[in-house]
Amino acid sequence: MVSCVKMVTCMVVLLLAPVAFASHDYAKALTKSILFFEAQRSGYLPENQRITWRANSGLEDGKANGIDLVGGYYDAGDNVKFGLPMAFTVTMMAWSIIEYGKQMASSGELGHAMDAVKWGTDYFIKAHPEPYVLYGEVGDGNTDHLCWQRPEDMTTSRQAYRIDTTHPGSELAAETAAAMASASIIFQQSNPAYSNELLEHAKQLFDFADKYRGKYDSSITVVQKYYQSISGYDDELLWAAAWLYQATNDRYYLDYLANNGDALGGTGWSVAEFGWDVKYAGAQVLAAKFLLEGKAGQHVAVLEKYQQMAESFMCACIGKSSQSVQRTPGGLLYRQSWNNLQFVTSASFLLTVYSDYLASVGKAAQCDSGPAQPAELFNFAKSQVDYILGDNPRATSYMVGYGNTYPQQVHHRGSSIVSIKVDPSFVSCSGGYGTWYGRNSGDPNLLDGAIVGGPGAYDDFADHRDNYEQTEPTTYNNAPLLGVLARLNAGSSGLSQLLPALVPVPSTPIRKVNPAATSKPSSSPVNRAPSLINISQNATTSWNHRGKTYYRYSVIVTNNSPKTVKDLHIGISKLYGPLWGLTKYRYGYVFPAWIQSLPGGKSLEFVYIHAASPADIWVSGYKLV
Repeated sequence: MVSCVKMVTCMVVLLLAPVAFASHDYAKALTKSILFFEAQRSGYLPENQRITWRANSGLEDGKANGIDLVGGYYDAGDNVKFGLPMAFTVTMMAWSIIEYGKQMASSGELGHAMDAVKWGTDYFIKAHPEPYVLYGEVGDGNTDHLCWQRPEDMTTSRQAYRIDTTHPGSELAAETAAAMASASIIFQQSNPAYSNELLEHAKQLFDFADKYRGKYDSSITVVQKYYQSISGYDDELLWAAAWLYQATNDRYYLDYLANNGDALGGTGWSVAEFGWDVKYAGAQVLAAKFLLEGKAGQHVAVLEKYQQMAESFMCACIGKSSQSVQRTPGGLLYRQSWNNLQFVTSASFLLTVYSDYLASVGKAAQCDSGPAQPAELFNFAKSQVDYILGDNPRATSYMVGYGNTYPQQVHHRGSSIVSIKVDPSFVSCSGGYGTWYGRNSGDPNLLDGAIVGGPGAYDDFADHRDNYEQTEPTTYNNAPLLGVLARLNAGSSGLSQLLPALVPVPSTPIRKVNPAATSKPSSSPVNRAPSLINISQNATTSWNHRGKTYYRYSVIVTNNSPKTVKDLHIGISKLYGPLWGLTKYRYGYVFPAWIQSLPGGKSLEFVYIHAASPADIWVSGYKLV
């Protein structure tokens, strides 16, 4: 009995004793958090793919619908491409770069982060073939969840679903507009032509979302069980308008944000949640930023209301509100049992950027129980990230691959089944469940950097593959964390977040795309992939007219392959005059009417005239037959 009492006493002491946590390697965590997106890639993988256990997948996406939808991201542990969470993911990655791109550059990760954004925006360009058409899903959760297959083995439906004027989807169109507008900012310096292209898509999509209003899950009904829009589309309209104002400085978008603040809930809704569905807090923080920057114009009073709502969010998170967010005994923000960490990472990002905004002007957030200094907001965000990285009662890192203890049985098809490069044997739907899903052992492939769903209300966590509420990762868990980790790694030296965003050109070249892929490459030569299609151009003559020197450029496109090229798509930027020999098509050019294909070894010529140096010309797509 005595020994039992002593044992119980020792156990109580161990449980009550404070756990000593080591300081974290935020640079390593940042690297891994970006790396995760490479595991989620769909389509033709690039030459510099670092997650080597993955291979090409989804190569016929969109074919059944007569459109190329190859590329993009799988959202989580399944093989479906859901447009709404993908767009939110890209928006949050871009926002992270806008705020902390210089800090990412100092750790050598800016190129990889921009690469991750571009993987998404290249897909969105394909998914938006007309001003009022946007494809919002490839595959469907119902058939996908009946199968446990590697993406490389997929036999499930790859039907694509779209919104248009008769089947509107304002949440989807507006969030994709936000993604492309925010991404346009980060490419302004390194790839201005691509930046302008993204901005044009963003403007069209915002117009689509606003002019043809309707819930996207009423048009794409297969999404309802997985990403139903509970909050509606009002928040996305404000969120997209804010991003378009940030990207363009066009007062139309500021006026929209201000004039619709009451009607769409931006100045009245105080919501202590921010994520793929509910965007109010994000829009409110951006509006507060415009106010603090002195860019409110005649809308100061309205933006002050937005700021009050933004600070209500901050105060609820740090526990200084009458409606504070629940926390676990270990101190983690807690909203729900299913994938709770999505809210933790997004809240941590807003707390971090807003603390830096306030610090830039020497102000504090106004809470019910008194002011909250910027350092208080930032330190709380840091505590949440540290919890994720292992400073918690279980001493478990919820980032796969980081720390000594992290989830081993991740609810993820690709990581849980042997790599197709190791064993190319086909894995069937039922075979995947029978052989791999139920294995009581660790995953054969490391899903490096993935943030899983995370612990429950009492810091509890069960590392089992079938525990999808806690062990499934998502792209939108990771995306907001990029900025916070970059900020934590670099510290506060040199921060002035209210200065105009200027994302540096990354020292690490943006990816080289597999030549079989049809995504448009950067107009910068360093970013171009080697191609079977060669382009050469020369100035053949010049003349002066009214003080300007005009040049005639001859462009030769040569098919170096032994096969015939069809469906050739050519992209051109920095063109300031007329062009002959190609046909304009959507956002680029195609064969002229008198040419249907280009046989192996043959060439075609087109010419253009303008008073400038040579235009940027690239091959954006083709088929070999």
